[in-house]
Amino acid sequence: MKIGFNKPPYIGNEERYVLQAIQSDKISGNGFFTRKCEQWFEEHLRCQRALLAPSCTHALEMAAILLDIKEGDEVIMPSYTFVSTANAFVLRGAKIVFVDIRPDTMNIDETLIEAAITSKTRVIVPVHYAGVACEMDSIMAVAKKHNLYVVEDAAQAIMSSYKGKSLGTFGHLAAFSFHETKNITSAGEGGLLVINDAQFVERAEIIREKGTNRTQFFRGMVDKYSWVDVGSSYLMNDVSAAYLWGQLEKIDAIQEDRLSSWENYFQGLRPLMEEGFIELPTIPRECTNNAHMFYIKVKDLKTRTEFLEHLKRHDINAVFHYVPLHSSVAGEKFGRFEGRDTYTTSESERLVRLPMFYGLTSGQIEKITTSAHAFFEGKA
Repeated sequence: MKIGFNKPPYIGNEERYVLQAIQSDKISGNGFFTRKCEQWFEEHLRCQRALLAPSCTHALEMAAILLDIKEGDEVIMPSYTFVSTANAFVLRGAKIVFVDIRPDTMNIDETLIEAAITSKTRVIVPVHYAGVACEMDSIMAVAKKHNLYVVEDAAQAIMSSYKGKSLGTFGHLAAFSFHETKNITSAGEGGLLVINDAQFVERAEIIREKGTNRTQFFRGMVDKYSWVDVGSSYLMNDVSAAYLWGQLEKIDAIQEDRLSSWENYFQGLRPLMEEGFIELPTIPRECTNNAHMFYIKVKDLKTRTEFLEHLKRHDINAVFHYVPLHSSVAGEKFGRFEGRDTYTTSESERLVRLPMFYGLTSGQIEKITTSAHAFFEGKA
């Protein structure tokens, strides 16, 4: 039987809550389930405000608007990330400044950020790859020294922490994803803007309501609502929020399942690491692992291509990940790479993501690890 790369999580209560939302008098944004989800995140993350959005991309776009990014501003981020990380700021006219990554975590190299800062720099965007934290103490210290904002791209980082504190709560703003490939989903697409700096709360509510003070109107703070700022339609509908609530209720069970799969992978593939065929993920001591993905690194691009073809022949759908943004057509147009590309390209060409989803069975993992052993030991 074929093993797919991903299967959207379904825990059991989603259907009931979705039906409840459909049968209610309000299924647009800011409904009953939207408020329940946002309250959950505010309590769990201990942030100033949590706002559901149609996607993580939209949450990042809101962050760029909130920070008044304009033509000529510079934003520092890793090149090894999804295109939305850069696009959100490019849409506001910013120039993207890419810096190299660390080979151990695939996260931005915090020691290279300061050298990339210029008089035009406004924002640093650390991306918590695979749900493993960037070195946030160092990043926040650099930001404070140079009076810069920090927006955490925490798309993959739900339920992860750094030194005991939840990811998404270090920067001034943060964005999470509930896409179907993430640990929890709001029925396929969805995101969250996390606000840790109180100065942004009121304006964020305006921006996501098409630039109107509609939220204040419904709270009775104004007697009518009108257009007061730039904005767009950044509200998640309540049916999607209902699906998400069904998952939030059972998020501990989802995490327990994924962490078990992650550990089974690690133990099953450890011999190949010890024999020098592959590298396994590194989780720094100060970080927690949310089992968002399981990846390995092989010798080089040629080996990766052959390995993926081998898995495909055995009905296993594994994939590689990002092509570095700085090497793309748009990346060359809208950004520049600061310093040397020591690791970004070479490490990205070695990485393979194995199937990882809620409900992945031990039998499926055994098939995948057995196939991996057959491939590499056949090359010994």
